[in-house]
Amino acid sequence: MNWLDTTVLTVYLIGITLFGVWVGFRRHASPDQYFLANRSLGWFTIGAAVFTSNISTIHLVGLAASGAKDGMVIGNFEWMACFTLMLLGLVFAPFYIKSRVSTLPEFMERRYCPEARTFLAVIGLLGALLIHIGISLFAAAKLFESFLGVPMLVTILVLSLFTVTYTALGGLRAVVMTENVQVCLLLGGALLITVKGIQALAGVGIHDLQAFRAAVEPGQLSMLQPVYDVAGRLNGFSWLAVLLGYPILGIWYWCADQTHVQRVLAAKDLRSAQNGSLFAGFLKISPVFLMVLPGVIGHVLWKKGAFALPMLPGTASPDYNTMLPSLINFLVPVGLKGLLAACMASALMSCMAAALNSCATLISMDIVLRHAPETPDSRVVKIGRVTTGVIMLLAMLWSTQGDQFGTIFEAINKIPMTFAPAVTTVFLLGVLWKRGTARAAMATLYAGSLFGVLYFVADLPFLGRWVLGAAANGNFSGLVTDPALGLGIPFMLAGPLLCVLCVAIYAGVSLTTPPMDARVVEAVCWDHPLAFLRGPVRDAGDPRVVAAALCAVVGVLYWMMR
Repeated sequence: MNWLDTTVLTVYLIGITLFGVWVGFRRHASPDQYFLANRSLGWFTIGAAVFTSNISTIHLVGLAASGAKDGMVIGNFEWMACFTLMLLGLVFAPFYIKSRVSTLPEFMERRYCPEARTFLAVIGLLGALLIHIGISLFAAAKLFESFLGVPMLVTILVLSLFTVTYTALGGLRAVVMTENVQVCLLLGGALLITVKGIQALAGVGIHDLQAFRAAVEPGQLSMLQPVYDVAGRLNGFSWLAVLLGYPILGIWYWCADQTHVQRVLAAKDLRSAQNGSLFAGFLKISPVFLMVLPGVIGHVLWKKGAFALPMLPGTASPDYNTMLPSLINFLVPVGLKGLLAACMASALMSCMAAALNSCATLISMDIVLRHAPETPDSRVVKIGRVTTGVIMLLAMLWSTQGDQFGTIFEAINKIPMTFAPAVTTVFLLGVLWKRGTARAAMATLYAGSLFGVLYFVADLPFLGRWVLGAAANGNFSGLVTDPALGLGIPFMLAGPLLCVLCVAIYAGVSLTTPPMDARVVEAVCWDHPLAFLRGPVRDAGDPRVVAAALCAVVGVLYWMMR
């Protein structure tokens, strides 16, 4: 970047930090103000904040890389999120808002027991620290290193400093208001790359859709892939793997993870919470066209010789993780690169800020106030601010270990697969089945997480190489997932198997233990699995109408991209 690009990026970092502190900092803020923005958020703010808390640098880099390597099929991770966000709005949000809980572990205590609250608080902290902040920070550092030539450590330190400043001082209001700004920059930058990529196709002789279809790899534009690949092995992203596997991760991620749901908990009323969740679902349609499609376009431009991609060390295979920076360097002139760098920084900062604030909330509400309820409000807020800094420091240290995983995409999906099946089972059956008991919940959380950890460890490539020796070459993916030397079970199908085990444990223990107090359970559980659909529809803004519209739009898009 030249001096103009550097100036744009610097002004953005300073400006967004000052804006966050200005809108959020209150010298004598109460816990409700600091952690939940005084429960005042409307549907637009909630939807934009939920969306940007999810879209990190991992998405910008990973979706473009996967679009180039695997095609549009990777967009299923975006469109399937629409359905789990419908569950958040229609099934979970009514109980979250009615009970006026501050955290999801607190809701689990009301549904089950204090032990469930502690367990979920620990899971929430680990998920935010290891995935939402740590791996995202590593991905951003790698991107800025290849795109701008900035050393990884410098990126980690600078972006962490700016993010932790406005997050610690401003609380949730600072986080969501900066996310409202960042969603515009994020989508604008992604749109710029997409439009300029389409324009660049003419330079390699592609002038219409038919020519583009002819230039891509077979099936690269299809969202629905067969169960088996051409070699007769299970396809890791087949329609079956997506249909069965995504809900396991998605329900935990969107409905049971404090980082994203905290915005919903801060809604001013139930309809705002529900329609905010659904608005986030509409926004989740866009990454397929603004983040995955540019990767496919980049693949075509690269094949036509428009620009070069670095090769993976010691191989003849291209490093698709460099697709986005290579595409930007090819498409974007000097002067706009600073804007794109700010776009990538905003993606990381919004994700990290969301996770930092959720960690501070979990520690303050589920640990400090639970064990010391007499703690003054000012001290609770101070603990939250200090916690934000400590968590950021730990995440910075963890981010330096990102190279221990084969790919970033593998890391962000395999790590949560250790606990997502158990958490998904406990949350979903907890609000749909009154017979579920506290003993069943704890047995599922402990046993399900144990089996998840065993799966995760067994599938680590280095362990498989130690077991198999020289037979496991450099492309070996693990004793479970590797199609040649392992069981050949993709991680998207391993999740449903773990979830079936968790459901069996939950149902078995529930039916063999005394039922819980009916008066307690009925306040946090539907009396029928489809009870959320009951009641008159009064206007077009009814969440059920909005959800039906979202479902219809996604259904039509799937039919078009089949």
